Amino acid sequence: MPTFDSNVKAIQHKTMSHTNITQRKHDHIDWILKDKLIERNQSGFDAIKLTHRGLPECDFEAIDSQTVFLSKKLSFPLIISSMTGGAAHQLTDINRHLAEAAEAGKVAMAVGSQRTMIENKAALGSFQLRQLAPSIPLIANMGAVQLNYGFGADQAKMMIDTLEADALYLHLNPLQEVIQPEGDTNFAHLAEKIARLVDTLPVPVILKEVGCGLSAADIQLGLDAGIQWFDLAGRGGTSWSRIEANRSSNKSDKQIGVLFQDWGLTTPQALIAARAYQNQANFIASGGIRNGIDMVKSVIMGGQICGVASPLLKPALASTAATFETIQQLHQEFRTAQFLLGAPTLANLFLNDSLIES
Repeated sequence: MPTFDSNVKAIQHKTMSHTNITQRKHDHIDWILKDKLIERNQSGFDAIKLTHRGLPECDFEAIDSQTVFLSKKLSFPLIISSMTGGAAHQLTDINRHLAEAAEAGKVAMAVGSQRTMIENKAALGSFQLRQLAPSIPLIANMGAVQLNYGFGADQAKMMIDTLEADALYLHLNPLQEVIQPEGDTNFAHLAEKIARLVDTLPVPVILKEVGCGLSAADIQLGLDAGIQWFDLAGRGGTSWSRIEANRSSNKSDKQIGVLFQDWGLTTPQALIAARAYQNQANFIASGGIRNGIDMVKSVIMGGQICGVASPLLKPALASTAATFETIQQLHQEFRTAQFLLGAPTLANLFLNDSLIES
């Protein structure tokens, strides 16, 4: 059985120092908080109009938003999307607050990229969250491109085992990697390596974009590789291209990062592209979802679960209580929209095009 240390030594790809990896994660948070234009507000959800029911024929107190995800019950279809993790107290505190609040609110949670814990044992603690969230789905996270830089099943299993995860996010971020000063840009022949990983791991693999959306062609490649869950993660929320442009000292990279800050499919566009695959796969809608109404629209368009990150960052920097309050607010907004649509259960929402004004 490979040891932690032997696997680290076996990774043959360019690595940053532990300090630089941690600093990059701090940089990401800092730029999200201080550059207002990173929040793009171009998700496309506002253009979707829902059909109000003045006579909803249901009792608000009886509205049921519950669902099941990865064999575990959620109070409503929310996953806290991947944010961070690493060898710093602030990053550990963010994940702890998110995990405790997710458990209290009975919603799912995904962690940020766990590459840092493979290269630096000091980051392990930020991903050891199961004791804080014993009953909810937890999702581990590895960059798919790392399969071309020495990572494989052994590293993925370490990530899963550390989190005691129910699934693994394999995230796709070609635009971010191209702009990122330390980016890994060899995305060649990844589909075949993803297929081998899917066959090897003990938990489901979820293919996830990070803010540019998944196209029909991406979904088909994933299906061919054995993927059953996709996180569409469209553009319009946090722009990682702009974040990396801010971090870069290279003038050309800065210009390209800003030029491509609105590149990709919105989440509604990605959901439309995914419609043809609804009988073959399951979809998480994320990217630019900012309230419970956006979540309801996503479910109507075919998202079984909805991912939210940015609205939870500031609360997670503060406390578990503040994070839980934000989750409860999203839940109340979701239930209110259900009520006003005359949809007492999620089944009344899912793929119900009659709820969208033509």
